[in-house]
Amino acid sequence: MLNFKFDEKKALSAILYISKKLVERSQVSKIAKPDMHRIAKILYFADRKHLVRYGRPILGDHFVAMKDGPVPSNTYDLMKAVRGTSPFCRASEFKRFFDVKGFMVHPREVPDMEEFSESDLECINESLHENQDLTFGQLRKKSHDAAYGRASENNRISFIAMAKAEGVDESMISYIEAVAENQTLLSR
Repeated sequence: MLNFKFDEKKALSAILYISKKLVERSQVSKIAKPDMHRIAKILYFADRKHLVRYGRPILGDHFVAMKDGPVPSNTYDLMKAVRGTSPFCRASEFKRFFDVKGFMVHPREVPDMEEFSESDLECINESLHENQDLTFGQLRKKSHDAAYGRASENNRISFIAMAKAEGVDESMISYIEAVAENQTLLSR
């Protein structure tokens, strides 16, 4: 299975950016709430797009097939830790940036936009636009795609399966594999 290096700083900025956009959108849409489920799904669809177009995920986080759909594992743990429901030992470092009450994420700081590439923001913004106004049930159904279906519950979803669910061509699959391999070699 392919692995990419998780970028914790970018994940923090993504949580802040997406939750801030959802808070703004919730002023005109009763559905667009900054909840953990919605943030996870927006990141999932953004990563699918980014993999197909640019050969790498945005955060480097792996997605797990949970009951209600794909969840970015490390990013989700970070949100749960701030909420106080995860043993993640460094939660106090992140509590100044955002708060989590129940499932709602409340940004306290602005995201560090320097963490994102233009392509990262392109895909996150597209995913926000496409998914911010979907109900919980609609997001759940949409995210239970072919990639999700190939993973057993509580296990990793393959990056290649995610790319295929987005309509990747075979040459890009080879490129994604090469990018993951190069990143693994560089991190040793």
